Amino acid sequence: MKRIGSRIDICICTFRRPGLAATLKSVAAQRLPRGVSIRVIVSDNDDLPSAKALVEECAGWLDLPIQYLHSPARNISIARNACLDAVSGDYFAFIDDDETATGNWLSALVAKARQSGADVVLGPVRARYDEHAPDWLKAGNFHETRPVWVKGEIRTGYSCNVLVKVGAASVIGRRFDLARGKSGGEDTEFFDAVFAAGGRIEFAPEAWVEEPVPENRACFKWLARRRFRSGQTHGGLLRRKSASGVAKQLPIAFAKFVYSLGSVFAPPFHEVSAKRALLRAVLHAGAMTGLLGWRQPQIYGGPDLPSSETRYR
Repeated sequence: MKRIGSRIDICICTFRRPGLAATLKSVAAQRLPRGVSIRVIVSDNDDLPSAKALVEECAGWLDLPIQYLHSPARNISIARNACLDAVSGDYFAFIDDDETATGNWLSALVAKARQSGADVVLGPVRARYDEHAPDWLKAGNFHETRPVWVKGEIRTGYSCNVLVKVGAASVIGRRFDLARGKSGGEDTEFFDAVFAAGGRIEFAPEAWVEEPVPENRACFKWLARRRFRSGQTHGGLLRRKSASGVAKQLPIAFAKFVYSLGSVFAPPFHEVSAKRALLRAVLHAGAMTGLLGWRQPQIYGGPDLPSSETRYR
């Protein structure tokens, strides 16, 4: 009988991040289960193949099989779909180009896949804050990523730490939506569709990856933009599934918005819980706009990078 996960393709989409070298180094250092081999696919979403030299240099000294893809431009779904086209293993994994994997990351994902038979296995993302990050941000650990359970099920996922069964019926032929490749939420929609097609999504709590929180993200404004966009994605997916259900879902989202907003000032007041409640209100506000069909703003792939981005040198 063939063992699950005998070959895993690890997919990394990148855009002008020198920290990609640290990601690749952490992948090369994985303590793999017996019988499991890996290959890395790096999909460069820049206009020019700016990551190619770095990837080739890393491949030389890491003793790691790496396939480089130039998949322009400035639309993350293009880069993700290029990875899907290149996958040839039993499983594929996604990890972000600003993350580093802990030593047992992949083995924990594989163990959960073997034990559960799930089509998709998610792992957690641990945030690393620097000394200048606000105390409330660190105390509330607002940047940590974990799945959301609804009635005991995980109904969607994310691409920053995930293992996917290549041959699963719910996955075959699945693509990332190009229309969401500049607004975000393409991974939420992808895994929502996997679940809707009967795919089971599980969680491996020991499959940690770590992600540094840069200064421009260590603030409430960034978190609010992220929550609003997540809410828009969720509302848009509900609208797509049932246009007639908007009349039912919209009052529910509004009620959650009002309740969350009221919770901001509920005693006993605490800065962390107040900000958490306010972010929930922002999430539900985004859901309302998604239900109404408002277009999501473009947040990725503009003509100029934010000043906080570091280009390859």
